[in-house]
Amino acid sequence: MSDEPKLTLVGKLFLLLVLGACAAGAWWAFNRHSTIAPGSGGGTGTATSSSSVVPAATDAGGNGAPVPQANSSTSSGTTGTVEIGVAYGTEKKRWLEWAAEEFPKTPAGRGIQVNLIPLGSIEAAQAITSGDKRIDAWSPAADLYTETFVREFELKHGRTPIAQQEQLALTPMVFVSWGERTRFFLDRYKEMSFKTVGEALKASGGWGGIAQKPDWGFYKFAHTHPSQSNSGLMALLLMAYDFHDKTRGLTMADILEPKFQSWMVDIESSVVEFPNSTGNLMKDMVLKGPSSFDCVLVYESVAIDYLKNAEGRWGTLQVTYPRRNLWSNNPYYVLSAPWSDSRRQAAATALMKFLISEPAQKMALTHGFRPGNPAVPILFPESPFTSGQKFGLKVDLNGICESPKGEVIHNLLVGWNNNVRSH
Repeated sequence: MSDEPKLTLVGKLFLLLVLGACAAGAWWAFNRHSTIAPGSGGGTGTATSSSSVVPAATDAGGNGAPVPQANSSTSSGTTGTVEIGVAYGTEKKRWLEWAAEEFPKTPAGRGIQVNLIPLGSIEAAQAITSGDKRIDAWSPAADLYTETFVREFELKHGRTPIAQQEQLALTPMVFVSWGERTRFFLDRYKEMSFKTVGEALKASGGWGGIAQKPDWGFYKFAHTHPSQSNSGLMALLLMAYDFHDKTRGLTMADILEPKFQSWMVDIESSVVEFPNSTGNLMKDMVLKGPSSFDCVLVYESVAIDYLKNAEGRWGTLQVTYPRRNLWSNNPYYVLSAPWSDSRRQAAATALMKFLISEPAQKMALTHGFRPGNPAVPILFPESPFTSGQKFGLKVDLNGICESPKGEVIHNLLVGWNNNVRSH
């Protein structure tokens, strides 16, 4: 017989109770862990998808100790991604897509997810006024419509819509046409302006009458929709300045003048189409070639972004600067909207500072923008303004027109909608 002590019945029951308690504790701990959202600090909640979780940083010694993230939520001791929506004109598509990818890699951008929302400048203003809760920042092509936007937003929401703002980059308007056709056009009309484009659109026999090239069909011109896109609105303003032969002081009387309205309608009734996006218009020109467009009016930056794409498809494009021109200053507005809380405003501000930094401004230059940061040069050997001189690009411009008052712009749009869109 063994001399080892044996468990009594009570001992066996006690051992079973201990083992059961251990198993129950392990089960509870496992299930509690699996139902708590990562980074939730131990509170109850719904699990968060991996795409919106920011991994915890480590301290300088690599010990895995959490490092506070300035751009993550700190309410209730939680951390997580801040998502912001930026409405922007598609002329900045390639640059902003780069920025949205690079910004989160910077210290200021850690924990911020940028959702880009491509909208025509006027479309975006109307969406924000209507309460589009996706939008925390707005970067139109220019500030032409800003006065009207602010007034309409204040009437609806009882507060100013802009918390902070910055000018990101500059770009003027340009006519872009196919090289050979540009030469024939200038041989006939001497300059490219809305007056001469209007003459070409009405030329008897189309290109047959312009340059004895009947196989080219009618002269085909396009710009974007003035009620949706800033570049379309600029087209109307340049028409008005051309007609009145002035660069400043455009008045209500100027745009209401029956002769001007009749001339504008005459041109606009012959425009091939009115896309809602400058980027899409330029893309279509390169994709479809001269059978669809002989000439378009777009931002210089958009033209630069597509000049090389066209060479291998339909030949060389040529840039021509209107004698009277307007700057697009590409503002960036951090919104003070009811749906955009302090965290989202702070994140939108951080993105604004990144976009005006030298690295981001140099990238903007590669996409054809004249930097808003004066520390970044425009002309140097690798600059698109240096290599693009063969396409007609130039840095020094004359005849820059003054931006008129908001009421003038508004009534110019009303006149276009009443007399052109209804046709």
